[in-house]
Amino acid sequence: MEPGRANAATASDSLYFRAPGAAPEGESVQLDERIHADRGPTRPLEGVRVLAIEQMQALPFATQLLAHLGADVVKVEHPVHGESGRGSRPQITDRDGNRVGATYLRNNLGKRSIGIDLKTPGGVDLVKRLAPHFDVLAENFTPGTMTRMGLGPDALLALHPPLVYVSISGFGHLAPSPYDQWPAYAPIAEAMAGLYEPIRRPGEPPPVVVAGALGDNASALYAMIGTLAALRARDQTGKGQHVDIAMFDAMVAMTDMVPFMWSLGEPPSAATAGRTGLVCAFAAADGHFVVAVFRDHQFERLADTVGHPEWCDDPRFATREGWAEHRESVVRPAVEAWAAQLTKLEASRRLAEQGIPAGPSNTAQDLTADPHVAARDMLIEMPHPDVPRPMLLAGNPVKLSASPEGPVSRFPMLGEHTDSVLREVLGVDDAELAALREDAVIPPAGESE
Repeated sequence: MEPGRANAATASDSLYFRAPGAAPEGESVQLDERIHADRGPTRPLEGVRVLAIEQMQALPFATQLLAHLGADVVKVEHPVHGESGRGSRPQITDRDGNRVGATYLRNNLGKRSIGIDLKTPGGVDLVKRLAPHFDVLAENFTPGTMTRMGLGPDALLALHPPLVYVSISGFGHLAPSPYDQWPAYAPIAEAMAGLYEPIRRPGEPPPVVVAGALGDNASALYAMIGTLAALRARDQTGKGQHVDIAMFDAMVAMTDMVPFMWSLGEPPSAATAGRTGLVCAFAAADGHFVVAVFRDHQFERLADTVGHPEWCDDPRFATREGWAEHRESVVRPAVEAWAAQLTKLEASRRLAEQGIPAGPSNTAQDLTADPHVAARDMLIEMPHPDVPRPMLLAGNPVKLSASPEGPVSRFPMLGEHTDSVLREVLGVDDAELAALREDAVIPPAGESE
C-alpha cells in the first residue's frame, strides 16, 4: 500500500481476487497525493495552460480531465455569484462560508478559480490580456454570447493565432442549426438524439435521465479529443483553431444504433436490449447480476453452467431471437434458481470463469469496496465539511504506463486564485488589483489569495 492511502470502506467479499501488490478493497486516492511516481516523472499535459470560461458540467468535466493529465486549468467565474454549477443540489458549506453544489464539486478538481465580471469592459479586457498566455481557451455559452462580448473565436484567434479555442454548446457554431439559440442541458440532447424513445413503454412518456449526465460527459470526451487533436495540429502548423462540439452531435454519435438500425428497416427495439440474445439482469441472493450473451458458444456454456444442457438441443433456442423470446418463461426461472444461494458477485464470477460475460449490478457502496476500483484509483476521497464521512469523486480513467497520477487538489473557492494568477500571468501589481476591485471587475479584497 502506498503511503498516505486511507480506507474509505471496510466492506469486502472473499470472492474478490487481487493481484500481488494491488491495493486492498475500499482504498481511495487522497487529495494532494501523487501516486504511481515510479511510472515516470511528469504527466503528459504538464506545461499546457487552459483558460476555462465554463459552467455546469459538460465543459468542466472536460477541463477536469485535462487537469488530471497535468494541464494547468484556470477557471473564470463571476466574482460574486460564481458559475451556475455552484447553485446545484445537494450543497455543502465551503471554507469561505459559501454554499457549493454537487455539480461544481464533481467537476472542478485540480483547477484554480479567478473571479472576473465579463459584463464589464475591464473584465473583457482582462480575458483578452490573459488569452495570449494560454494554449487553450474553452467556453460553453450559447453560441454568439462570447462574440457579442468581443471574446469569440475570430477575435481571440486574431489576437493570438496559436490559441486552441474550444466551445461546447447544445447545437454548435460552425454549421447553421435551427436550434442554435435553444438552451440545452444533457437530457435535451439525449432526447433529441433518440436515446429515450426505444425504451419508452406503450402508453407512457419516455423515461428521462436514464444514465446520469451522459449528454454532458459524452460532449466532454469529444471536446477533450478535439482539444488534443487541435494541439497536435498546432505542433505541425503553428496555428490554433476553433474546436466546436455540439451536445446533440455527441449524443447522435453515442446512440449510433438508433439511426443505423432504423436505416436497416429494424424496429426501435433493435437499439435496446431484449430483442435478440440474452442481455438482462437476474436475481441473486443479495441483488442482481447482468448477463450479456450474444454468441452461440456463450449460450451453450450458460446452459451447462446453470444445469440445463438440454437447451442446446431445444428447437426453441435454435436462434438468438429464440433465446430472447423464451427468456422470461424458461431462462429466467432456471438461472435465478441456480443463483438463489449465490451472491451477485459469486454468480458473476462463476459465469465469467466459463467465458460468459457477467457482472454484478453494483450499488454505490459496492463500488467503495471493489478492489478493481481501488487498484485503478477510481475514487478520490475529499473531506466533507458538514459530516464526518468523506465525499467520493470519480478518479481519472486514463491510465498511462509512463506517467504518474496526481496530485489532485480540491475544488477551488470562488475567486480563490484571482490575485495570484493575475500577478503570475500578467504581472499585475497592487495598484492595478485595487483599481480592478474598485471597478468591480474582480472579487472584493479578502476573497482571493
